[in-house]
Amino acid sequence: RSSPDVFESRMEKRNEVKKQPVGYSNQGEFIRCMEEKARPIFFAEGLGTKTSKGGFTKDKTLDSILNVEMVKEKSAEEIKQIWNQYFSAKDTVYAVIPADKFDLIWKRAQKCPSFLYALPRKEGYEFFVGQWSGTELHFTSLINIQTQGETAPSQLVLYHYPELQKEKGIVLMTAEMDSKFLVVREAQCLANQVQLFYATDHSETYELVETFNHRSSEFKYMSVIAELEQSGLGRELRPGQVSDKL
Repeated sequence: RSSPDVFESRMEKRNEVKKQPVGYSNQGEFIRCMEEKARPIFFAEGLGTKTSKGGFTKDKTLDSILNVEMVKEKSAEEIKQIWNQYFSAKDTVYAVIPADKFDLIWKRAQKCPSFLYALPRKEGYEFFVGQWSGTELHFTSLINIQTQGETAPSQLVLYHYPELQKEKGIVLMTAEMDSKFLVVREAQCLANQVQLFYATDHSETYELVETFNHRSSEFKYMSVIAELEQSGLGRELRPGQVSDKL
């Protein structure tokens, strides 16, 4: 596997292009196909129609997914049920995040817009760099960054929608991923680590994020693995893991 030590020298160039990471994904086609077959009344028809040259949806707004005006009459719990039920039929990652938790994540993301995440593989770990760009979080494998530099494609994008945060106290999240590189449970493991490291109450855990961003020479990638193993996240990816990539 790739060594995170090589990454430090590339961070400066990577930050210059973080605004428009690119990737390749068939997820947009999948979503369009699903929507043609079943369009629940609360969901919009324009999902996935504008794509960047890399394949991920460009300017993916909540209005392009959800009929926001219609759900404003619903309670937070009802919106959560609608969102979860809709995306449970799709091959993707999704969540409904409490407003206070997202506030903490967002505040910290402004100060520390990138972090190194570890994904358990059958043997060892594969490292991904997560880079915030607005309310989108783009994940790119470290080995791709090391070999392709600033042109490295993303493998996963998490889209966060705070439009209902003040009124309903929730932030909606969904994702697109490169299905040739990640399966859903692997993408879910990466998404769960965002809350592990950015929404933690343990100062020593978040300190890893601060160190990565502001004192990179002191950063120890084994500390990320230790936190991940202690949390239990990704444990199910170890024994008998089935992956399209491996």
